[in-house]
Amino acid sequence: MLLTLTGGAGAGKTTLAAALLAEAPEGPVRVLHGDDYYVRTPERGVWTRDAMGVPRLDVGDPRSMDMDRLSRDTGTALGDATHVVVDGMFAHHVAPRTRHARFDVFVDLPADLRLARKIARKCLREGFPLDVLLRNYLDHRRDAHARHVEPLRHSCDLTVDATLAPTVLARAVWEAAAQAGRPHGG
Repeated sequence: MLLTLTGGAGAGKTTLAAALLAEAPEGPVRVLHGDDYYVRTPERGVWTRDAMGVPRLDVGDPRSMDMDRLSRDTGTALGDATHVVVDGMFAHHVAPRTRHARFDVFVDLPADLRLARKIARKCLREGFPLDVLLRNYLDHRRDAHARHVEPLRHSCDLTVDATLAPTVLARAVWEAAAQAGRPHGG
């Protein structure tokens, strides 16, 4: 079964993926991280200049992902694992060329908490300039979320409240995915 975890930056998708791995009812489980599938060269993807004038890949735009490679790797992983979890803002777009059961999850967290997590990760741990991050968020990322990520909520099978503990969410996702995979009346 393919499980996708879609949601905004800082929503807790990777944390939930780790909890799904730890709480898996059966194995093996493989996790693929959408962050590993962004394009790396200026010839591909969507590039914009940040507030400091530095060209940066627009990771808030799905065209900046190598979705073909992610879909191929997902298909390969589905051949080797009972469950494959793909986490990323655009994980819902993955389309492996295999016919496995699929369950799509939208990881929901209020915008202020997502921004706080992003500041903690990018600025406090990685040293990214806070003023640049905030300016980019206000000038671009907030609108990109509304345009590219938020609409995916409506086509997912389940929306989870990421203010809850990851293990609680993982158990709920596994249960809902199992229910979705059962024949009606069973």
